[in-house]
Amino acid sequence: MEKTNDKKKKRKNTALVICHNQQQFWTTQAQFWQWFRDGVIVKVKDHPLTGRFVREHEERLVTVQRTLLNLACPHHLREVLDAKRMGMANR
Repeated sequence: MEKTNDKKKKRKNTALVICHNQQQFWTTQAQFWQWFRDGVIVKVKDHPLTGRFVREHEERLVTVQRTLLNLACPHHLREVLDAKRMGMANR
């Protein structure tokens, strides 16, 4: 019987995204190219793969369970996460 590796492979964050306030964060290349196709970011350069948000405050938008949230409104995020936890508890 062969041992299976139960550990999930960690995705490498190899794409750099620059926000309008000059903050930077790393993300996966898959997420980077998805944002690029959606018109959320524009590619600035390669090595490392770098992009910049197109619209101001776009970096504050996140998606949780297909619900678009604005991080500028923290109680919105809290309500969605609480609803998700309640849904998982009912399973």
